[in-house]
Amino acid sequence: MNFDRIRPSVVAVRATIPADAFTADTLGTRREGSGVVIRQNGLVLTIGYLITEAEEVWLTRHDGVVIPGHALAYDQETGFGLVQALGDLGLPALPFGDSARAKVSDEIALIDGLGRTVEGQIVARQEFAGYWEYLLDNAIFIAPAHPSWGGAALVDAEGKLLGVGSLRLQMSQDDTIEDINMVVPIDLLMPIFEDLVKRGAVAKPPRPWLGAFSAEYNGEVVVMSVADNGPAAKAGLQRGDIISDVKDQEVRGLADFYRSIWASGPAGTELPLRVVRDGRETWLRVKSIDRAAALKKPQMQ
Repeated sequence: MNFDRIRPSVVAVRATIPADAFTADTLGTRREGSGVVIRQNGLVLTIGYLITEAEEVWLTRHDGVVIPGHALAYDQETGFGLVQALGDLGLPALPFGDSARAKVSDEIALIDGLGRTVEGQIVARQEFAGYWEYLLDNAIFIAPAHPSWGGAALVDAEGKLLGVGSLRLQMSQDDTIEDINMVVPIDLLMPIFEDLVKRGAVAKPPRPWLGAFSAEYNGEVVVMSVADNGPAAKAGLQRGDIISDVKDQEVRGLADFYRSIWASGPAGTELPLRVVRDGRETWLRVKSIDRAAALKKPQMQ
């Protein structure tokens, strides 16, 4: 695989976030990662958490040239973010591959904005449920892990874009533990691309958000923490609570919990939750909101 023609299309992304932003405590006020040029006009695809609530965004080419950018869009369902360069990047756009056809054992490479490349393979295609009310039906998992994965470009053997790096995780196999990266598949972008470019968001009712950070343990959904002043906190949900039912539906794992919430209606829907706390059951009513309403809107710099 010839990476020399691919690397220039991947840039470094640096964002500054106000100290009073909703995500400042969890994600920090200075965020760094990568992004990939996907249009000749300087449109850059990255992972959304890098630019959420950003007041400044800077794009750096491999030759050190720095161009200001605007956080154009962030889609919470997929996790994708778009940055529009506010100057001439002068870089080629990377063509899209077909991530739906990418399979286990395919050879790939993950390339960051500094030009660092990790070659490897796809080691899994499966569902991923994140603790922050996030779910992908068919995420891409690769190994070995890249040390700077956030927003890095995943390319196939033909040098086409398959997705952008999101997380570093660990996978246990044959009594060994291996570091891997989770990648958001590029095929999730195209159905929402025009909306993101034109509106900054997908044109449909937002999902309900509870502000509960949860994990799955032995098939049970356990609350790890709740967002300050979020819906879950206001309803009385606490760390250590086990969420056993949404309305009259039994919760069978974290992914099932999210799907039950999102199937209940749009943001603003009130959700009855059966909770087990210290061995006792109780019902809480959580008035969901649109998470975007809690976030600062990006500013044009």
